[in-house]
Amino acid sequence: MPSEFRAVSRPVLRTSLALLAAGGLAAPLLQGIPAAAAADPYTVTALKVTVRAGERTCALDADAYRPAGVDAAHPAPAVLTTNGFGGSKADGSTDVIAKSFAARGYVALAWSGLGFGKTGCPISLDDPRIDGRAASGLLDLLAGTRTADDGTRIDYVVKDGAGDPRAGMIGGSYGGAIQLATAAVDHRVDALVPLITWNDLSYSLDPDNAGRTHGVSGPLPGAYKWQWTDGFFLLGEAQGLLHPKLDRSRTGGAGCLHFVARACETKRLLDSGRYPAEKTKAMLDYARSVSPVSYLKSVKAPTLLVQGQADTLFNLNEATATYRALTAQGTPARMIWQSWGHSGGMKNPAKGELNLAKGNLADSYVGRRILSWFDRYLRHRTAAGTGPAFAYYRDWVTGGSAYGTASAVPAANLRLYLSGDGKLVGARGKVARGSRTYRNLRIATSHSGSSLSGLLGLKDPEPFDATGTFLDWTSAPVAGRPVDVVGAPRVTLKVVSPRTEQVQNSSDAADKLVLFGKLYDVAPDGRKTLVHRLVAPARVPDVTRRFTVELPGIVHRYGPGHRLRLVLAASDDAYAGNRGVKPVTVISAPGDAGVLELPVTQGVLR
Repeated sequence: MPSEFRAVSRPVLRTSLALLAAGGLAAPLLQGIPAAAAADPYTVTALKVTVRAGERTCALDADAYRPAGVDAAHPAPAVLTTNGFGGSKADGSTDVIAKSFAARGYVALAWSGLGFGKTGCPISLDDPRIDGRAASGLLDLLAGTRTADDGTRIDYVVKDGAGDPRAGMIGGSYGGAIQLATAAVDHRVDALVPLITWNDLSYSLDPDNAGRTHGVSGPLPGAYKWQWTDGFFLLGEAQGLLHPKLDRSRTGGAGCLHFVARACETKRLLDSGRYPAEKTKAMLDYARSVSPVSYLKSVKAPTLLVQGQADTLFNLNEATATYRALTAQGTPARMIWQSWGHSGGMKNPAKGELNLAKGNLADSYVGRRILSWFDRYLRHRTAAGTGPAFAYYRDWVTGGSAYGTASAVPAANLRLYLSGDGKLVGARGKVARGSRTYRNLRIATSHSGSSLSGLLGLKDPEPFDATGTFLDWTSAPVAGRPVDVVGAPRVTLKVVSPRTEQVQNSSDAADKLVLFGKLYDVAPDGRKTLVHRLVAPARVPDVTRRFTVELPGIVHRYGPGHRLRLVLAASDDAYAGNRGVKPVTVISAPGDAGVLELPVTQGVLR
């Protein structure tokens, strides 16, 4: 047993791990789930299906839900779903999704992902070459060309051709990425609904919001998101405690108990605090190889992306990158930014929002969109609308639909300039000359709450920045109409950091400057709100040149009298930061000032 588990009692560890599993839509969502009634309009059959997954053979633990009246003479389309990270087919959300679709006449198939529940093989991070191939075996089962291990054959799914079942997929987080991984290697998938999932794991776990070359990806590692990563790593490694009778196929590699070797090596590099060139490239290449960013070009299935605004694990920028890649290549796609994500609202969604624990598909905007999506692409009901290209939840709307819609994610259309006196001004001519400096300490001195504490329901301190370790710029109060920001703001500036310049050409990327950008809403009484506790870590590619930091996407209203505040901080306790002390100066002049660009759908800041 690893040393970190030895001092923890099993009951306490079990409770903690069950809570952590919520990060993948797992255990806590069991709350409020009623027991299946005797009159359920479907039957459930537990199956074991042994498939080839990469270089291993894995036994998948699955449940087949067969609606009443569905048989070989009266087949129905199928919906597949699987768990979030740390969960299984029995989790509240996975089970409820399957029941909800079976009750609506779909054949549902729920299974535990590789390395979870009673399914074999180590955790391989939704690798299309492994997890995707394994899920492809379940499509064979639905096609009737493969039987379960006990000989059970499914012959009651609609087929679009020999060996081609009509099937869609739905699930969240880890159960979202597996859909894209499966569709990339098996074009028999007909429709996808990935919720709150990633585009590039190298960005999700080690984000760099500067120097991006496409989507959220770029050539440099970022700032290690250690709290989220450690939580999920602990959950994965503790599968042996959660499931003491694991079969031998679950053994991991490279020193890990339950992760494949390359995932284990990636975690070890991140923990080292160093980014030597060769190992870092291998880490980035691997993380991207198991991420949609590397294989979206092979995804042809119509995809309805749903991402959460309250999500510091997989932010809105990731869904936007996926959406733009799919639509650019002609894959039918739509995108919804709902209210809840990994960082809040998952267990108690806002009124009218989709609640996976209750399966309120018909009673929520997102749920109705999902039902229409499958009606269109699985039941081929051409009258079923696929909805607007882009929809977003507005928490300030109290009557009528809380969702706004648009033909595209709004582009930046409002510029504010970073003045030397700490103001955000609407014209270069208003910029005051001046310079200001901050310095980082060897310990983190800023707190955002951009970690899994919100997911676990723990009370988190309000965000703060220690004096002298950050710079801020504040706008004038909003006058007249509210200012609505919908999309990802970005700031472009140049900094002066002589100590960073001295190591600018180091072969270790960890020597480069790291800073953290964020946007606050300052109320008339001075109270500050860090919008969804979102932070943009940035590893500056070249401190001698101007650079751009893309902030996390938001949907936020700045009401009358409120002010917008941009902060650049030296550290954040949810991330690994700078190596060594690196003072940073920002110089402003009318002809040479930093620029904050905002995607504003209404209102003006001056």
